[in-house]
Amino acid sequence: MAVKLITQKPTVLILSLLLLMSVPVPQVAHAQSSFSNRNKQENERLTELLKEGRKLVDAGNYPEAIAIYQQAAELDSKNARIFSGIGYLQARQGNFSAAVNSYQQAIALDPKNADFHYALGYSLASMNRNEEAILAYQGATRLNPRHVNAYLGLGVVFARLDRYSDAANAYRRVTAIEPRNARAFELMGAMLIQQDRPREAIDPLKQAIRLSPRSGSAYVTLGAAWLSIGNLAEGLAAFQQAARLEPRNAAIYLQMGKIWQAKGRTEDALRAYQRAASLQPSLAEAQLAQGDIYIQKKDYLGAIISYRQYVSLQPNDPDGYYKLGDALKQRDRKREAIDAFKQARQLYERQGKSDRAKEVEKLIREID
Repeated sequence: MAVKLITQKPTVLILSLLLLMSVPVPQVAHAQSSFSNRNKQENERLTELLKEGRKLVDAGNYPEAIAIYQQAAELDSKNARIFSGIGYLQARQGNFSAAVNSYQQAIALDPKNADFHYALGYSLASMNRNEEAILAYQGATRLNPRHVNAYLGLGVVFARLDRYSDAANAYRRVTAIEPRNARAFELMGAMLIQQDRPREAIDPLKQAIRLSPRSGSAYVTLGAAWLSIGNLAEGLAAFQQAARLEPRNAAIYLQMGKIWQAKGRTEDALRAYQRAASLQPSLAEAQLAQGDIYIQKKDYLGAIISYRQYVSLQPNDPDGYYKLGDALKQRDRKREAIDAFKQARQLYERQGKSDRAKEVEKLIREID
């Protein structure tokens, strides 16, 4: 059973660009004590907890900050901003399911806060719970008809669902409110590429660059548009400008890699992924993409190294372990391959993917 390589079709590619640019991360809502129905000692303790939590947030120590805010929530269970703060910290760590729960608690306590609805939509969209995200974003725009970030979020989610007319309307609402919003023009351009209309994408992307001339992601998307119409020189120039503007932005190189891979330029894609991984070793997607290319090149040792790094970053992804097992098998490292396949099988079973688990079990028996 051979590993199925990830292929980058144009639509999938541009969806990844949309996810990269996405919408602004919700801002933290620093909590303040309400000082009601508590004795002096409890109020003092709550104040101390909130101060300590804020210091931990500022220091980037999110796990400990969450623990502190959870203690604060026990003392002040009606304080929506505490739950919102917990949601923000969970989202920053990629724990979007936990973030959704926290933001829902915040909204239950303060249903008229548009920013809470926006943050809920952001977290839901990050989990691809798109229909729910739309409802949350729409809740934000009902409460605040000028909530630009909520309209951007709506546009991204509508585009994911191929609801291009709705997405375009959302972006137009943004430019009506903020005519110089570069992100809206950038997302319009990405959406047009997604619709296989790259020539039409060039003008809004150039507008995005005029409004935000130091946006590396806008140049990457413009490069994708030029490549889509066969203009390699302009595409390369746009990529080079993106790299000059943001030389240490791993996400830029990740997207370059996806674009080169979609165009069949494997070596260029591999170099871009390697650069992304060197800049940000924790970027799991770059590690996985490198491994897939190494498999394609029959460089199984390189694949093993990349896949090991990937599973260390994404230990609950059975596909990563499966790919690692396949690479080890190709190097005749049977015992290690079996261990990786067993881990993949266990995770498939845990996720209810019984057919995949049976396939892996059969493979283990063939090796053993």
